[in-house]
Amino acid sequence: MTDPNDHSATLRSIYFFNELSEKDLTRLEAVCHAQHWDAGAVVFEEGDIADRFYIVIAGSVEVWKDYGRRDRDLLAVHGHGHLFGEMALVDHLPRSATVVARKPTEVLYIGRGDFHDIISENSSIALSIMANISSMVRSSNESFTDSLRQRNRELERANRELREAQEGLVKAERLSTLGKFASLVLHDIRNPLSILRGYAEMIVYQNDAAADPQIDRNAHRIIQEADRLNALASELLDFSRGEVRLNVSPVDIGVLLERITDAIADRFSARKIEIVSDVDVGGPVLADEGRLYRVFLNLADNARKAMSRGGTLTLRARCEQRGLVVEFDDTGVGMSEEVQARIFEPFASFSEEGGSGLGMAIVKSIIDAHHGSLAITSSTDGGTTVSITLPLLS
Repeated sequence: MTDPNDHSATLRSIYFFNELSEKDLTRLEAVCHAQHWDAGAVVFEEGDIADRFYIVIAGSVEVWKDYGRRDRDLLAVHGHGHLFGEMALVDHLPRSATVVARKPTEVLYIGRGDFHDIISENSSIALSIMANISSMVRSSNESFTDSLRQRNRELERANRELREAQEGLVKAERLSTLGKFASLVLHDIRNPLSILRGYAEMIVYQNDAAADPQIDRNAHRIIQEADRLNALASELLDFSRGEVRLNVSPVDIGVLLERITDAIADRFSARKIEIVSDVDVGGPVLADEGRLYRVFLNLADNARKAMSRGGTLTLRARCEQRGLVVEFDDTGVGMSEEVQARIFEPFASFSEEGGSGLGMAIVKSIIDAHHGSLAITSSTDGGTTVSITLPLLS
């Protein structure tokens, strides 16, 4: 317990009273009483009648709102020199919060009657108590503001996570629908494709290629496009299932790029797009040739759409320490930062010529399945370069 003879020195050490005269301190000391609480003891409860206010001289107390409830809020912690409980004496209302000793705590308290007499008779003491009230309100406002900001941040984070989860569910539902659709397409389209392919093969076998090379070339193109459509349907099904099943074998990228050049030559020529090849590869890669063909064809077609007024598509391939690098570099309109940020999103289509919006998503899924990497560099005034890196066959 605190020695009553030390009350004057204790009061003077408190910020709000250190400018009081000896007379005022003596008057204040005369009505102070000491009291001690063990840690966890309740000093007073919310709703109690206010009969005294307190000055902490050792230890600390916690101020709680709705203390007995699960959603209680800690409003403040008062340590040495802090005053608490005076608000209810000023406004004559019940206690607005519960105060609990945080650790073994000693206080000085002044009763209601003495409190009113002091502030009525001693303006300096009244001003000191008013200063404490003002400081407490400011501190409470800052604490409330900090708490509100923290809760707003938590709400923003929860809202963002909810939106992301919702978007994920929508994508999952769309992919599920796509999977069902792809299954139907794969089943229904293979029969007519097989028939078309069969007739094209009959034309090849029956036609004299030397006598009529145009017919032979067109028949082979039909076979090629039928195989491409069949492969595309299979890719849609794999993508909707979230997996890509590879049929790997050694692949000569130079030969594969020649096939791509032959396949796109007519369409690119019609748009006055020049195709330039810069291929220097020393060895094969272990890959699914059919799927890589689909990747390269997709990238070439994207470049064609970006160069509606003509331009140049440069196909590069080279071996580096990190692997085999293949680049599709066009001089088209390029992509904005917003488009680049969403380029791999399923169903995100940005071309004026339209599309399913699955092209680049499928490209990325195939490259990922090959344990490769994909990078895009683009600007709205400098065209686009798509760079693919694949592991070399050791």
